[in-house]
Amino acid sequence: MKFETYLAFRYFKGTRKGARFLSFIKAMSITGVAIGSAGLLIALSIVHGFKSTINDKVLGFAPHVLITNYTDAPLYRADTLMTYLDRFEEIETKQIINQGQVMIQTKDGVTGTELRGVDQNSDVSNLTEYVVEGSYNLSKKENGYPGIVVGSKLAQTIRAELGSIITVYTISGTPSLANSPEIQQFELTGIFRTGIDFFDGIYAVTAKEYTDKLFGIEPSQGQGVEIKLKDSSKILAFDKKLEDALPFPYYKQTIQSRYGNIFAWVELQEQMIPLVISVMIIVAAFNLIGTILMMVLERTKDIGILKTIGSKSSIIRKVFLLEGLMVASIGLIIGIAISLLFAWLQINYQIIPLSEENYYMSYAPVEPHLLDFVITSIVTIVLCALASWLPARIAAKTDPLKVISYGR
Repeated sequence: MKFETYLAFRYFKGTRKGARFLSFIKAMSITGVAIGSAGLLIALSIVHGFKSTINDKVLGFAPHVLITNYTDAPLYRADTLMTYLDRFEEIETKQIINQGQVMIQTKDGVTGTELRGVDQNSDVSNLTEYVVEGSYNLSKKENGYPGIVVGSKLAQTIRAELGSIITVYTISGTPSLANSPEIQQFELTGIFRTGIDFFDGIYAVTAKEYTDKLFGIEPSQGQGVEIKLKDSSKILAFDKKLEDALPFPYYKQTIQSRYGNIFAWVELQEQMIPLVISVMIIVAAFNLIGTILMMVLERTKDIGILKTIGSKSSIIRKVFLLEGLMVASIGLIIGIAISLLFAWLQINYQIIPLSEENYYMSYAPVEPHLLDFVITSIVTIVLCALASWLPARIAAKTDPLKVISYGR
């Protein structure tokens, strides 16, 4: 062990009598670093959890890319478009869909809603993961009624339960004898809950073939084509590629553009929360300046003796730099341990509940990333090293003659 390392460890342990106050100051500095690093790591893991959870929930309904007609008319040769899209290797799956506003009614309630007609065999969504009652079964039942799945809040609005017969009807223009509504009855086979009111309160889903007549569409047509990509990070690049390949009247929308308000909310949390928590680490690092200065004042006589026997200024500087790094390292280790313990408790016991109406989920999700731990560790050590440099430099410049002459 090098001399300066040995000396730094000896000073850090505080073997001198009457150094209780200094030990308290060191403990406070360690606590500051621990709280700052733990707070940042916890905040980052929650933000990552929010982002992943929101992405998964939105994908329960929204494809990566939606292609529609610019004029809101149906895609008259949607089947031809599907064949054309086979050339794009980025696509994992795709489907023709119908979607439109309808009235939905049971014997106990009626309301307006958004009806989606999908291909259950190639559905691009992950809606099945959010079915909390019944099953995601859209096929025709023994009683002749097709299956339909609705959001939990929509089910409450119309007072529907599994097995309820639901009547859906559409109409354009003013109702009259010549303009009667299209009517289709369904059996409620499933209820889903994503935690996002926008989805749970207004969406109903059934098979496309049972919505064609409702919307006046031929089987080869559709109101849109939904696309799910193999790599969700390449959505914008693929959208640009489609823009060049599909001219007017095709209209392309990405998941980010369709639900920009939700993603903007997540991005705001992603930017602001770590920024605010990072201030805690910076404050803890600057508090370290006072701690190391206290150590320097406490060891002034020792510094004078060391310089008198020939110790270089660089050795003195290294001693107090190492003391600062010890404080930072111990605080960082404690902070990492706290953040990992929190992640384990939150994953297993959901100790932080949330309002599902405000946050789209019932508890704070956590998703620790190794890169966050690496970056936080490096930044914390660097900041604390910089904070320790000034008092270490003051210690290195101490004049041994003045120290000895004043009897210190």
